[in-house]
Amino acid sequence: MVTRLAACSCGQLSAQVTGEPVRNSICHCLACQRRTGGPFSQQARFAREQVSVTGGSTPFLRVGDEGPGARFHFCPHCGVTVYYEPLGLPGFVSIPVGAFADPGFPAPTVSVYEDRMHAWVVPPPDAEHYP
Repeated sequence: MVTRLAACSCGQLSAQVTGEPVRNSICHCLACQRRTGGPFSQQARFAREQVSVTGGSTPFLRVGDEGPGARFHFCPHCGVTVYYEPLGLPGFVSIPVGAFADPGFPAPTVSVYEDRMHAWVVPPPDAEHYP
């Protein structure tokens, strides 16, 4: 079984996951662009029992464009978001793929809010695509 470790920049906050994600997606919504500082976010969703968090976090509640939003947990020292809880999916935890610092992490299989996607971004062609 695969075990991966996501961590903040200073190492104080981490999330260890066991097994593969149930969903691996990219989001082009404007809120995710602002949160990440990039043209999209990529996150892997895991069943809550697959995730073990170590360290302290500061939560930030963000209302979503659609649905109830999410509670983001970031390191109070270096500011990196290590995981978040989608409020409409209480049995799951999502982790920004960049927090794994693993260039071999699987490609996303879902792309959402593509109507807000930067013109030069090309999601994987075999991914599910949602406007």
